[in-house]
Amino acid sequence: MYDPSHLRTFLAVAQTLSFTQAARRLGLRQSTVSQHVRRLEDATGRQLFSRDTHSVELTEDGEAMLGFARRLLDVHEQATAFFTGTRLRGRLRFGASEDFVLTRLPEILERFRSDHPEVDLELTVELSGTLHEQLAAGKLDLVLAKRRPQDPRGELVWHDRLVWIGAERLRLDPDRPVPLIVYPPPGITRALALEALEREGRAWRIACTSGSLNGLIAAARAGLGVMAHSQGLVPPGLVRVPDRAGLPELGEVDFVIVHGRRHGAERGAADALAAAILSGGDRLHRGRRG
Repeated sequence: MYDPSHLRTFLAVAQTLSFTQAARRLGLRQSTVSQHVRRLEDATGRQLFSRDTHSVELTEDGEAMLGFARRLLDVHEQATAFFTGTRLRGRLRFGASEDFVLTRLPEILERFRSDHPEVDLELTVELSGTLHEQLAAGKLDLVLAKRRPQDPRGELVWHDRLVWIGAERLRLDPDRPVPLIVYPPPGITRALALEALEREGRAWRIACTSGSLNGLIAAARAGLGVMAHSQGLVPPGLVRVPDRAGLPELGEVDFVIVHGRRHGAERGAADALAAAILSGGDRLHRGRRG
C-alpha cells in the first residue's frame, strides 16, 4: 500500500523538481519531504529521483510512478468524498492564461466538473497580466497563470525556462532588427522578451501582435518572426531557435495558482480545483495536446 501523503509529496517534487519548493507548497519541512520520498522509494523498491546538490530529475521509474500516483490519489479522493458526503456547491470564476489553450487543462476541468456537478464553473481565458488584474479587482476567484520570478504571489505549479521559438525554416539576419511575435501589454512574456533585447542592445521590431495563442502560433508557423515561450509548452510545428542566432537569454518563469479573496462555498470550490490542478500539474507541460 502506498501512503497518500507520500504520493502527494512525490507529485509536488516531480512537478517543481525541487524539494524546497515542494516543502513550501505542502507546508512541510524539507526533511519531511525527503522522508516521504525515501519511504515511497522503499515501498516501491525503486529510485524515483536522481538528485545531487544542484538538480533533481525523475528517473524512468519516477516517470512511471507519475501516472500511478495521480490515479491512486484520484480514487482516494473520490472514496473520501463519497463516504463523507461532502458536496461542493456555488459559483467558481476561474481564469487560465492563454498558455494553457493547447494543453490538457480541459481534461482536468472536465474531471472537476464530473466530481463536483453542483459547482457552476465560469472560465475566463486571458493574458496572465490581465488575469492578475481581474483577480485583484475581485472579478475572479482563482487564477492559473504565469508570474515573474521573485513575484511572491501564488502557489507554484511548475517552474520553467523561457526560450525563443519559431518556424524551423526561419533564418534571422543579424544586421536587421529581430522580428517579434508578441502578446499585447500587459503580457509577461512580451515584457521579458523586450527587456532581454534591450539589455543586449539588440534592435527589434513588432512583426505580429495577438491576444490569442493560436494567432501567435499561426504567425510563427508562417515565418513572420520569433516569440518567447515556455520551454515545456512549445507548440507543434515550432522549434527552439538555435543558439547560433545570437538571441539573448530570456530567463525563467513560474506558473502558479493564485486565490482571490472570497470565502465560504466559493472558497471551497476554488480550493478543490486548485488541488486538482496541483495534483495533475505535470500533465499541463508533459502531455500537450495536438
